[in-house]
Amino acid sequence: QVQLVESGGGLVRPGGSLRLSCAASGSVDSINAMGWHRQAPGKQRELVAHITSDDTTKYRASVKGRFTISRDNAKNTVYLQMNRLKPEDTAVYFCLAEVIKQRYSDGTYRYLEIWGQGTLVTVSP
Repeated sequence: QVQLVESGGGLVRPGGSLRLSCAASGSVDSINAMGWHRQAPGKQRELVAHITSDDTTKYRASVKGRFTISRDNAKNTVYLQMNRLKPEDTAVYFCLAEVIKQRYSDGTYRYLEIWGQGTLVTVSP
């Protein structure tokens, strides 16, 4: 089993920066991609950034150029560097790990999503 623990959330003023961390433990060798999602009050959870095992990244349009996702495989940790934060970035941020359960001969695979407990980011004057 894989466990995820997020840290780094807090209160920051508009234009400020925060770095979120997500440390994985347990069966970390089965982790393929990891990502960050967020959920603002009254809204659905949405993808923020995603990184695969070969470091291919993708971002939602509203954070491109401001947020950077990275991973340190030696520490089993994924990071989200958030710069030029805006009030609309306020949300609970959740870490996600895609844990491979079965690989197929065509290169595809079946995976299980493991979520962290979330960390609150508040952007306010």
